[in-house]
Amino acid sequence: MRNWLTVPNLFTLARLALAPVVVYLILNQRHMAAAAFFAIAAATDLIDGYLARTLHSATSAGAYLDPIADKLLLSGVFLALAVIRSAPLWLVGVIFGRDLLILGSSGAALLLTHLRAFPPSVWGKASTFFQILTAVAYLARNAFGFPIFTILCAALIWPAAALTVWSGIDYGWRGWRLVRID
Repeated sequence: MRNWLTVPNLFTLARLALAPVVVYLILNQRHMAAAAFFAIAAATDLIDGYLARTLHSATSAGAYLDPIADKLLLSGVFLALAVIRSAPLWLVGVIFGRDLLILGSSGAALLLTHLRAFPPSVWGKASTFFQILTAVAYLARNAFGFPIFTILCAALIWPAAALTVWSGIDYGWRGWRLVRID
């Protein structure tokens, strides 16, 4: 087994550690700091992937930890934004519903089949991208208060929600096909 403690995985672990910090800052109405720490956490996502590819140091641990770090950060941010009544609770329901569907389906597949690889889809990546953009818009609106950020929140929430639902349907369909083949 290859060493899992690689430089890219350290960036992923940093994102895992930063997620509760960002949530804490949002819940305590420290919006400028929350936006800054979220930006740092988001940067670790770009850095870990880049380093894993360029240093040829991708690991199976990283493949599991990276999406967990992403989900923990984004789900935590949206939940905290909903708690302070900055983002709509229904959006949190859509995001959590999709993630729970994927988590439950993956767990069942691990227990009941020989499947062990669950590669991300283009729709999952698009969903994550729009969730990040939407989170940035809400955090920026809270931190800076400029009207343009309110407009961005209203414009981004619908593509983020639609892509989240669609990617959940896509993952379900792909999973069903894989289980039937296995």
